[in-house]
Amino acid sequence: MMSTKAFTLVSAVEWELLAGDKERVHIECVECCGKNLYVGTGDCVVYHFLLEERALPTGTATFSATKQLHRHLGFRKPVNELRAASALNRLLVLCDNSITLVNMMSLEPVPSGARIKGAAALALNENPVNGDPFCVEVCIISVKRRTIQLFLVYEDRVQIVREVSTPEQPLAVAVDGHFLCLALTTQYIILNYNTGFSQDLFPYCSEEKRPIVKRIGRQEFLLAGPGGLGMFATVAGISQRAPVHWSENVIGAAICFPYVIALDDEFITVHSMLDQQQKQTLPFKEGHILQDFEGRVIVATSKGVYILVPLPLEKQIQDLLASHRVEEALVLAKGARRNIPKEKFQVMYRRILQQAGFIQFAQLQFLEAKELFRSGQLDVRELISLYPFLLPTSSSFTRSHPPLHEYADLNQLTQGDQEKMAKCKRFLMSYLNEVRSTEVANGYKEDIDTALLKLYAEADHDSLLDLLVTENSCLLTDSAAWLEKHNKYFALGLLYHYNNQDAAAVQLWVNIVNGDIHDSTRSDLYEYVVDFLTYSLDQELVWKYADWVLQKSEEVGVQVFTKRPLDEQQSSFSPDSVITCLKKYPKALVKYLEHLVTDRRLQKEEYHTQLALLYLDEVLRQRSGADSEAAEATEAQLKLRRLLQKSDLYRVHLLIALNSEPAELQLRLNEAQLTHVFSVRHVTAACAWKH
Repeated sequence: MMSTKAFTLVSAVEWELLAGDKERVHIECVECCGKNLYVGTGDCVVYHFLLEERALPTGTATFSATKQLHRHLGFRKPVNELRAASALNRLLVLCDNSITLVNMMSLEPVPSGARIKGAAALALNENPVNGDPFCVEVCIISVKRRTIQLFLVYEDRVQIVREVSTPEQPLAVAVDGHFLCLALTTQYIILNYNTGFSQDLFPYCSEEKRPIVKRIGRQEFLLAGPGGLGMFATVAGISQRAPVHWSENVIGAAICFPYVIALDDEFITVHSMLDQQQKQTLPFKEGHILQDFEGRVIVATSKGVYILVPLPLEKQIQDLLASHRVEEALVLAKGARRNIPKEKFQVMYRRILQQAGFIQFAQLQFLEAKELFRSGQLDVRELISLYPFLLPTSSSFTRSHPPLHEYADLNQLTQGDQEKMAKCKRFLMSYLNEVRSTEVANGYKEDIDTALLKLYAEADHDSLLDLLVTENSCLLTDSAAWLEKHNKYFALGLLYHYNNQDAAAVQLWVNIVNGDIHDSTRSDLYEYVVDFLTYSLDQELVWKYADWVLQKSEEVGVQVFTKRPLDEQQSSFSPDSVITCLKKYPKALVKYLEHLVTDRRLQKEEYHTQLALLYLDEVLRQRSGADSEAAEATEAQLKLRRLLQKSDLYRVHLLIALNSEPAELQLRLNEAQLTHVFSVRHVTAACAWKH
């Protein structure tokens, strides 16, 4: 059992203040109502004190009691019980089996002399059913055997309203509405005095232990059960809470939510109603009274009265967190909800969740930490700031005060352990990736995405490129310097492109392809640049790098013109301009003309003729010095024949003029072939050339 300091024990009334010049005073009972403290003694005297509370910086308090007056009630018996009815300004005093009504301030009995006779014990109904604000409902154990009586008590009179028989002699009672919770001789029961229905709860032996029956809330009671258990029971006869384990010799119990406090011969013990664990033990000998009054817990010996002052729940929670007892702290924090205004609780609870998250994070319990961070709506920059250099230099973030954790940075948290540091970085990567598209990122997207980029780059993570080719908020200056530091030049180009700096992006990629800088991210970077330029809307950029892509590969480079969207080919990149550019690159020129004639089907004689001439030139070049009759048709021949067959736009005379040796051409095309190949309108010219 790990201890928690939930209460401090302070003195309220010392024996000297109580006794005065008397040699002997024995405290029998106490009652507290606001600042009014009443003490009943063994010699039939009631004392009235005013309590003054003084808060201490530690969160606790001290009390001083000022004696107002005391009055002897005229009996020779002890004062057994005191109950305040503040609405009536009356104090109910049980002495010698009689309940007397006295004025709360003067302690004078009411002039009418109204009293309840034949009472062995009493309880007030704190959930009254009468509805009259000017009376209180009192339940007594009658001196008549196996009898309970119910009264209405007014300022100066009493009225019996019900008498109920019980199956055994009642020893203790608590009341809630129409329900009585009774300790009988051998068992506890719930009895509805309005309907007469009763339900057994559990047995106990009154000869072995003192029964405890205490109302702890609406329709719920706390009972001293067998085996040293504090048992909870509702008016329905069921238990909605697990029992608490206390001493076998408990003689009193009190509630100060979320704690059950128990008293035995030697100790005061504090038990949580939330997790049923014993939280604190206070040595306290000779105690015989333990009661709670509207949240104030009073304990007494025969000679003095003491108050158990609860530490503020937030202080208790912080102490638990400081001891890294996260689960206990969270349980206590949840339980505190009923005692704290809603808005204040929400602020407090979020902070506690965040603190707990950092404790779990420091212990590398990342799943638990993530859930706590999310539930606590953590400003994610609190987490990022633990990692040196991840927040942008332009960030205005400052950590929460008081701080949520004790660590300066990740180096301190991991004590330089590289493996732990790597695990922490992997967690942050995962967490930032999850939250960047959620409301957690609202207002902090630049910080989150920039940090994520830095983590990806440092770890050589594949997701770096995914981040940069999708919508992101990476800050250019910070991100560019980081990418360059880690030689991520291709990624840097993507960053430039995302920030509308395509010229800088392409120049970087060109430098990589040329070998001026090293980055092996993409083995097909040249093809990527060609593709990038193909779809670029920046004409000037495309023309600037057209020669470079063509010099690297005419067949691939020409795609910046052939694969462009059609609307751009018709406007920004006219065929004539492109053909002029490609004159130095014959292979690229052929590809481009094929694109114009075959793919786009432009019906312009100039393009058809130029393509046919280039085909013919290639045929002649290939045939030069070869056995033309034996040589198989080359691809160029096939393309030429196909063009001559399908097109009627080329200029035949230019084709004829290209070849200065007719016999040479005859080797390739006989009369029948020419007649078939040339269109009808060109046959005459072809035949004339042959003869």
